[in-house]
Amino acid sequence: MGVDYYNILKVNRNANDDDLKKAYRRLAMKWHPDKNPNNKKEAETKFKQISEAYEVLSDPQKKAIYDQYGEEGLKDMPPPGSGSFPFGNGGGGGGSSGFNPRNAEDIFAEFFGSSPFGFGSSGPGKSMRYQSEGVFGGFGGSENIFRTYSESVTPKKPPPVESKLPCTLEELYSGSTRKMKISRTVVDANGRQLPETEILTIDVKPGWKKGTKITFPDKGNEQPNQLPADLVFVIDEKPHDVFKRDGNDIIMNHRVTLAEALGGTTINLTTLDGRNLSIPVIDIVSPGYELVIAREGMPIVREPGNRGDLKIKFDVKFPTRLTPEQRAGLKRALGG
Repeated sequence: MGVDYYNILKVNRNANDDDLKKAYRRLAMKWHPDKNPNNKKEAETKFKQISEAYEVLSDPQKKAIYDQYGEEGLKDMPPPGSGSFPFGNGGGGGGSSGFNPRNAEDIFAEFFGSSPFGFGSSGPGKSMRYQSEGVFGGFGGSENIFRTYSESVTPKKPPPVESKLPCTLEELYSGSTRKMKISRTVVDANGRQLPETEILTIDVKPGWKKGTKITFPDKGNEQPNQLPADLVFVIDEKPHDVFKRDGNDIIMNHRVTLAEALGGTTINLTTLDGRNLSIPVIDIVSPGYELVIAREGMPIVREPGNRGDLKIKFDVKFPTRLTPEQRAGLKRALGG
């Protein structure tokens, strides 16, 4: 899809207008260039990305096109009669030629009336103009403006809350949809803390590995004067009776008799997605022999349709005793 506007604003795909406004306010205040004089270039890029993401996701027409066609759809397929997008032909992606600092400052001004920062690149003349316009006229000097505003709008965010999500190898092979019921504390408009339950949906993608993280922004507990923490689920892998995962490959151990090791055999197994495989073993099974079945391993996330390999490792069971006739027969057969 190119630029991920949802990830830039740290919101879910079903975020409503209030969610988008909250996310924009928090991130725009954090990354406004005037608040980041020591890393202005990075701040300008992020500020444009945040503004561009909000511009698209808060407009139902642009959001619909973006959801269906991605970033390319915004520059190549504008809806009839909608007028031009603010991006022109430059496409999205903060810092693109089509979305400029003017667009970003316009959006910022819609929220805050004008830049609340009385320092930085704006210069003292601009600072005086902002104060005379009465944006934050009641606070006094620019230092008070910044301190009061940042304390009320950008409270601290606690670290993410992580929980393990155990998955079977079958789920990680075929993918699955998991419903997780969470209980958390929320703060209402009067500052009271109330319990709340919610069902979160996690789409486990085929091929995901142990350690993969799925983040639900702001779904942790809420506390007064503090932002809610992000909720993070970390994929864990349950042991399997037959198969063991090794990256994108699957390994299984198979025991054969000496007669099978020398004379050949057939391995019958059920794959992780329920198919029955019959694999002939034609080669002589010598110590350390490994049979590789191509593309019968785990799906590879970044290569749709491609899979790793299935590797079968053999253990040869030797007989504990032989009759004299068996010994003589083996000697004759093996030319001993």
